[in-house]
Amino acid sequence: MAEGLQKLAELKDQVMRVPTEPGCYLWKGADGEILYVGKAKNLRARMRQYVNLEDERAKIPLLMAEVEGFDYLTVASEHEALLLEMNLIQKYHPRYNVSYTDDKSYPFIAITEGDVFPAIKYTRERHKHKTRYFGPYTDARSARAAIDVVRKVCPLCVATCAEWKRLKRRLDAHPEDEDVVELAMAATGRPCFDFHVGRGPGPCAGEISPEAYAENVTVVEGLLKGQRAKLVSALKDEIADAADTLDFERAARYKRRLDAVQGLEDRQQVILEANVDADVVGIFREETICGVCVLAMREGRVSRSVEFVLNKGLDIEEDELASGFLKRYYRQTNDVPRAVEVPWLPGDSEALERWLSEKRGSKVALHVPKRGARKKLLDTATQNARHYLVRHEVKTGYEDTRTNQALLELESALALPGPPLRMECFDISTIHGKHTVASMVVFTNGKPDKSQYRRFKIRTPLSEANDFLSMSEALSRRYSPERMADERFGKRPDLLVLDGGKPQLTAALNQLADLELDVPVCGLAKADEELIVPWDDMPVVLPNGSASLYLVKRLRDEAHRFAITFHRELRDKAMTVSILDEIEGVGPKRKKALRRAFPSMAKLRAASEEEIAAVPGIPPTVAREVFETLRAWEREMSA
Repeated sequence: MAEGLQKLAELKDQVMRVPTEPGCYLWKGADGEILYVGKAKNLRARMRQYVNLEDERAKIPLLMAEVEGFDYLTVASEHEALLLEMNLIQKYHPRYNVSYTDDKSYPFIAITEGDVFPAIKYTRERHKHKTRYFGPYTDARSARAAIDVVRKVCPLCVATCAEWKRLKRRLDAHPEDEDVVELAMAATGRPCFDFHVGRGPGPCAGEISPEAYAENVTVVEGLLKGQRAKLVSALKDEIADAADTLDFERAARYKRRLDAVQGLEDRQQVILEANVDADVVGIFREETICGVCVLAMREGRVSRSVEFVLNKGLDIEEDELASGFLKRYYRQTNDVPRAVEVPWLPGDSEALERWLSEKRGSKVALHVPKRGARKKLLDTATQNARHYLVRHEVKTGYEDTRTNQALLELESALALPGPPLRMECFDISTIHGKHTVASMVVFTNGKPDKSQYRRFKIRTPLSEANDFLSMSEALSRRYSPERMADERFGKRPDLLVLDGGKPQLTAALNQLADLELDVPVCGLAKADEELIVPWDDMPVVLPNGSASLYLVKRLRDEAHRFAITFHRELRDKAMTVSILDEIEGVGPKRKKALRRAFPSMAKLRAASEEEIAAVPGIPPTVAREVFETLRAWEREMSA
């Protein structure tokens, strides 16, 4: 502890010598490992928030506990700091920064714009200079299919063509010679197969000039960016012009290209107005992992979608998660839209907008849709992100791995004799002592075991809410010798978790002592998510974002949900009975018929007069009285 305070004091002293200029900071751990990279308008002020623990993000105390030193780099502006931050993250892959869960490369379509005759290719390569990339795509099949379609629309060479490679070598050998293009075209080689079938424009055979080829490249890039309206109009004009001159062969060629473009459009659903050019980013977070789905909208249609899994979830703030993903995603693609729809704005949204606008060459806006078609589309992207995350977890066995890790962490943190394979948790639900219930949920091997769930109506008379008495009764009934011997209640738990702090834990320990039962117990305090243990005055703090903390919180939340559900059932039944008792013409038989037809108060209140009258044994006059009484009760409650 003393060493940690001394280290922090030394870091504070060193940070006071950091300049107040814009730049990037790199927190370093043991052996010089880069733990975290960040940017700031004012380096000294931002880094002081870390060493003084003024930054409220949950990961900061964990990060600073590992920090042994730091580096920093100054730049001229916040915009330059953003670019430098992305380069440093790409270089070092720090553990505390947002990143993909693996280094899997995603498929892209690339056009080699640095060549005299640029070629199109499918690739997973790291991005090269003078090559333009489109994507990423979900899988190799969709990327290759896109290449096939655009070459049907507008012929272009592929980088794998032997004749294109021969021509490229000849041109690259004489970069200084202005006549080399004419010489290369004059020395025609054998036309490639693609030229014969209309997929290649034929530079290898001297059939097209660099200027005409560049026009083809422009058309293909527009197609890959989802810009099809102008191309469709141009193709229709070409068909009409060819027909007017009776050049039916040329008209047929353009008609085939038009069919290919329109066939591509038919497979894409129109969702927004035709001029919409946006990426919709849906994010679904779990405790320690996150799924992202990007829907690329071009001319009002979804041109493609791609999914990712990030190594951060609820253990990191929303704005940092969104910022980290957007930087990583748009760093590797040149396809930047006019707008990016996000579920929440990153903290550095202004710097991101400037960077994206510079990359696109025109204004780009980050926007959070609140209603309408764009909000529905964002909800769809979020749902897709959730489904992809589930598929990823099943495919990789992530859930099982995390659960096993959580059980081992709890065994170590709570000094248990073994992993808590059976965990039980209790919660109390009441309103001013009325309809008080207790819930017991059971997790077996880290997963909910709903066949073992139990719920208790608290019998102790209560004039007001008293969680201690209610919990004592629930524990005494659950752990009584009769129940412990009952196979329906399962075996003795390896760990008992209570929703609450020291008072709840003390009450539970006293009750277990009266029953002469030795069960490991801990309480989970809501405020700081700390585990209260009987053998130490200091709480056990599980690392934020850890698998063990996620497990105990999930257990606690499930107990709370189960208790609330049971409490509402009892309250609704009691409310239904009390209201029906006040209605003339409703006796025990009719009350029973109504409760059988409408099991909850909510369903009875939502029923129409005709639906109530349809219940066997309920005459129309009584149905009208029930309906009007419920409406009057609703008006009274709202008042």
